[in-house]
Amino acid sequence: MEEISALFHGFAVALTPFNLLLMFVGVTLGVIIGVLPGLGGANGIAILLPLTFTMPPTSAIIMLSCIYWGALFGGAITSVLFNIPGEPWSVATTFDGYPMAREGKAGQALTAAFTSSFVGAFFAIVMITFLAPLIAKFALEFGPPEFFSVYLLTFCSFVGMSKGSPFKTIASMMLGFALATVGMDTVTGQLRLTYGSQELMRGFDFLIAVIGLFGIGEILDSMEEGLQFKGAAAKIRRQVVLETWATLPKYWATSLRSCLIGCWMGITPGGATPASFMSYGVAKRMSKNGDKFGKGEIEGVVAPETAAHAAGTAALLPMLSLGIPGSPTAAVLLGGLLIWGLQPGPLLFVEQSDFVWGLIASMYLGNIAGLIVVLTCVPVFASILRIPFSIIAPVILVVCAVGAYTVGNAMFDVWLMLLFGVVGYVFKKLNYPMAPMVLALVLGDRAEDSFRQSMLMSGGGLDIFFSNYLVGGISGLALILLLWPFVSKVIGKKKVAAA
Repeated sequence: MEEISALFHGFAVALTPFNLLLMFVGVTLGVIIGVLPGLGGANGIAILLPLTFTMPPTSAIIMLSCIYWGALFGGAITSVLFNIPGEPWSVATTFDGYPMAREGKAGQALTAAFTSSFVGAFFAIVMITFLAPLIAKFALEFGPPEFFSVYLLTFCSFVGMSKGSPFKTIASMMLGFALATVGMDTVTGQLRLTYGSQELMRGFDFLIAVIGLFGIGEILDSMEEGLQFKGAAAKIRRQVVLETWATLPKYWATSLRSCLIGCWMGITPGGATPASFMSYGVAKRMSKNGDKFGKGEIEGVVAPETAAHAAGTAALLPMLSLGIPGSPTAAVLLGGLLIWGLQPGPLLFVEQSDFVWGLIASMYLGNIAGLIVVLTCVPVFASILRIPFSIIAPVILVVCAVGAYTVGNAMFDVWLMLLFGVVGYVFKKLNYPMAPMVLALVLGDRAEDSFRQSMLMSGGGLDIFFSNYLVGGISGLALILLLWPFVSKVIGKKKVAAA
């Protein structure tokens, strides 16, 4: 009951006209940030952070958190319409969202994405409200072995849940790992695979790879088809939103499972990106329509969007309760709190209860404001499909180039983007999955750091990954998923032989 009374007090703090205005302004700015490839929620918040220095801390953090909600929502827009993820966690949304748009179902895909995002975030906010002390205590148990086991589970789930060739999935993932090693070694400081190039010292940025693989690769593929965009005749009406809402309840199991995966990955913290990939893989494996995933299945939009928003929201919990940011955006918000003289941690709930519960209340309100803004603008977003692709393609190319350039303010990144575009085109032609490579590129360096730290702790013994119930359970599940395609193949052969 303490939490409920504190939450109502938080609503009283958040529901002032000035704070409500900041919510809608923040969400709108966030959607724009989410739509622009290469900018991202963390970069957008960092750029807009100086605007809040003259505001009261509660109002400032409300605006910044609503920018975060908007960026979470906005990342799905370009993913569905143009197969270009506006945010890293929107990559998995492209797998089914874009095929739906090409079939003239952009409205259904966007409505499903936005609604699932709302559900995932709402679930995580409720968990933050009522389970904060328990979850904070659980997060304290995570060290390098636990982090590596989570990453290993993410990688293995992609192999185990894939219905395509596991060897192609592993090959794609290995290429991603190789790309992730380029640059400066974070442990020893030595340069790896740079071949004397100063530009490669920074390594391959994930966003540049994603923009190239999905954005430029899609443009090249569309040019081969004759610059015709199949979803050009899509018409969006209010009835489409209502009809989509009527179909979504039958995916309640997928939504619940994705919420749990997202919250777990956000709190531990695994992050919104691996949460979306893992949720998509699990949904594909467990769905009755798993063979239709990647061809325009609405369940393939529901799963990653729900998980990504649950993870993105849950990542704020360790930041508030422990002072440990669970995501890059949470790290920027942490910097803002320190600038305003607030020290995140357990004492923050005691010394600044108005601030904390005002922020939690604004999460509920900001999530609702975000859903209202994006749903009312669905016709505007979908109307972009009516523009001929021969006109849109050069615009997309320029936006991609600008997005790639702004990542490091280097022309070299633009050339890298074009190179990744060719790689993405070749992968499509050879029927190799791009998602495992992208996942390995994102998490490869983090997994390596956690593994090496674990080896230093254990003196080189792999038994550290089975040293307690938590890390042992996660590692064991990862190995089961890794071997599952081979086990299921053997079981299938035995069934055929018995028949």
